[in-house]
Amino acid sequence: MSHSRNFRVYFALVLLLVSATVVLLREHRPSFLRPNLHMYAYVSSTDGSITTIDLARLQAVNKLNFGLNISDLREHATRDEVWGVSSSGNCAFVLDTPSNQITRIPIGSSPLSIDFSPNGDRLYTTAANPDQLVAIDVASRQIYGRAHTNPDPVQARITPDAKNILVVNRRAAVLSIHDARTLQFLSSVPVIPQPDEVLITPDSSLAFVLSRTQNRLSVVDIARSVPITNLELAGTPTQMLLKPDGGELYVISPAAHGLQVINTWTHELADTMLLGSAPASAILSNDAGRMYVADRASDRITPVDILNRRVARPIPVGSSPSAMRFAPSDPDTKPAMLLVADEASADLAVIRTRTDSLITLIPLGSQPQRLALKTF
Repeated sequence: MSHSRNFRVYFALVLLLVSATVVLLREHRPSFLRPNLHMYAYVSSTDGSITTIDLARLQAVNKLNFGLNISDLREHATRDEVWGVSSSGNCAFVLDTPSNQITRIPIGSSPLSIDFSPNGDRLYTTAANPDQLVAIDVASRQIYGRAHTNPDPVQARITPDAKNILVVNRRAAVLSIHDARTLQFLSSVPVIPQPDEVLITPDSSLAFVLSRTQNRLSVVDIARSVPITNLELAGTPTQMLLKPDGGELYVISPAAHGLQVINTWTHELADTMLLGSAPASAILSNDAGRMYVADRASDRITPVDILNRRVARPIPVGSSPSAMRFAPSDPDTKPAMLLVADEASADLAVIRTRTDSLITLIPLGSQPQRLALKTF
């Protein structure tokens, strides 16, 4: 009888060990990945390189020496491509992920950011000289059109309804509104000095304009092309995030040591949260239930239950965490991993979101700045 009991105990322990191993492997290798299906992270660095990280094996597998400063980097939603712009190279570029081939598209001086149309057929960026909005046809990789803007355009964003393109003009301190189909200039709206970034509500009715030199935030009525108000902030902001339903705007401010919550319906400050020494960037889950905030001073990522306004135990990562991206475990499920670019320690932190714990740090060799994610 004792031998029989011992066998059952050993068998149960083996089953538990196998089950635990399967769980861990699934967290390291997303279950929807087949042998010929890859999920890679693409990390740009200050030396002009793009490092490819295999998210199944959690290691670097390739490094491309692009040779130019990369200002923005984003994956295409449906094509096996990663797109970006280089402010020093005066070009846009596209990386074909299966072949690792890069194609450059000259567009003009100092492009800083990119945005895709809702259906992904166009890419929008800006050229500071000669002050232009530039549209690129994604399929042909050719410039589709150009339009004159106000002085010093630094960002172009298409509205969710695909009717207008909003251009942030830093030196002119205005928000330019263009027709998305023709790129025709429609109007200009005065905003706070030295604007850097714009976010648009899902119904395309309001735009919020941020400046990293001002402790104010401009609110613009897009349909009427008029400024509504300038909201006072506690400290200069570094990033804005919009709740998916458009009801709340989250503003990160290192000087205020936390998060300010703006009610987008009343255009008023609704709440504040203290998060750490110098929170500078954040990422919000698609269901808006969870936010992760990077604190560059304390080298930690702070998980926040944004719905209940609760702060969880910070997660230690590398030095000076900045850009972040989620990596899914399965299609249409909650993300299994959070990727964090640590600029000063030159590595990529991988966090398990189920337990909010650090899995590993992947060395990159140079200061990482931008992140893109592609499955193909």
